[in-house]
Amino acid sequence: MIFEGQIILFRFPQTDQTEGKLRPALVLRRLPGKFDDWLICMISSQLHQQLPELDEVITSENSDFLESGLKLASVIRVSRLAVVSSEIILGKLGRIDQKRLIRIKENIIKWIKGA
Repeated sequence: MIFEGQIILFRFPQTDQTEGKLRPALVLRRLPGKFDDWLICMISSQLHQQLPELDEVITSENSDFLESGLKLASVIRVSRLAVVSSEIILGKLGRIDQKRLIRIKENIIKWIKGA
C-alpha cells in the first residue's frame, strides 16, 4: 500500500528521459482517476542542491528522520517531480511527519502560483 508522506525507492528519470539511478522519493499525492498513479518528488543526499524557499532538508536532528528510513541527511527536491504508477515503485523506506508533508505541499503551491 502506498500513502502520502511515504518514502519509496524509485529509478527517478533524468530530465533527458534517460533512466536515473535508484534513489528515495517522497510520495506527495495520489492522482485522481481510475489508475493507481502518484505524484512524487526526488530525494537527494546532495544538500548543496537545495533551493531555498522550495526544497526541504531532513537531518538526523529532526524528529522524523529515523522514521523516514533515510540513511543520510537529505534534501527533498520539490522542484523535481514525477508521476508514477504504483507498479513501478521498487521499495519502501519509511515516512515523514505530517507537518513536514503539509509544509512541502504549501511550498509547491507557492512555487506554482509564483508567490
